[in-house]
Amino acid sequence: MSTDLLDAELAGSTSDLVLIVDDVPDNLSVLHDALDESGYTVLVATDGASALQRARQAHPDVVLLDAVMPGMDGFEVARRLKADPETAGIPIIFMTGLTDTEHVVAAFAAGGVDYVTKPIRTREVLARLAAHLHTARAQRQARNALDAFGHATLVVRERDGRRIWQTALARELLARYFADVPDPAMPAEVLAWMTREALRRRAGAEAMGLTIARAARRISFVLHPMTGEQANEGDWLIVLREESETTLMQSLALAFPVLTARESEVLYWVIQGKTNRDIGDILGTSPRTVHKHLEHVFEKLGVETRTAAAALALGKLRHGGGDLGG
Repeated sequence: MSTDLLDAELAGSTSDLVLIVDDVPDNLSVLHDALDESGYTVLVATDGASALQRARQAHPDVVLLDAVMPGMDGFEVARRLKADPETAGIPIIFMTGLTDTEHVVAAFAAGGVDYVTKPIRTREVLARLAAHLHTARAQRQARNALDAFGHATLVVRERDGRRIWQTALARELLARYFADVPDPAMPAEVLAWMTREALRRRAGAEAMGLTIARAARRISFVLHPMTGEQANEGDWLIVLREESETTLMQSLALAFPVLTARESEVLYWVIQGKTNRDIGDILGTSPRTVHKHLEHVFEKLGVETRTAAAALALGKLRHGGGDLGG
């Protein structure tokens, strides 16, 4: 099927999309007909290479994957799907006549969530599909919700520093801030922070984020341990958030409505550790004028020092969900 035809077919479909991978035409035919009659949209592939291509292009909701195929077998296909952040989240159900323990273990080690044995029983396949599609749909909705609220999220494997899962927003932000780092690799400075933070977290220390500035914008990273049945040791969840100086100054103005716009700007730069001379240069005014603004800020906030003003502002913003980390 051509790319244009495939895109057109998928665009008009609202049903769950299943990719079947098997080198035996009779198996494909039986499964295709059963799934089609049950309301699924079905794609097929007869070898590993085409399976990888179609999975990356179509993003199926689940893959039914034959374990034993000539050339690239199903285990290798699964490993490659799981190594690619574009396809890592797709559940894989193996189809195999190999019921020995070592082959079942190999299927799960390669990234499979389940397996069915040959000869295929279509009712069993449909039942397994329904169960895993429900879970996959919930995970997809969770990823979309995270992006919608500006919480770009990704999962990084500690042992090799690779992204094994990410939301669309996380991929976009990393590409924008670290254009020279190819997906699924992670920027060296973020990995170094993650390694240090992982050691601290295992020792019971509180979370300490990372903030990286790019001109007037900045991106922050917070590390969280993975939890739940699907969590693997050494996998960490990282939440990203992008902020700009303009947005943060607006947050200050909302947090302290008694301040004028210029006073909010001055307070922002105080939080960043700037001197009166530095702030004057940034705002195009004199240090003396900055000092006057600061006197008004201190009076309105009920504090007497720069340190107290900065601490009050940071506490207010963090309590309200903001972040001014420098």
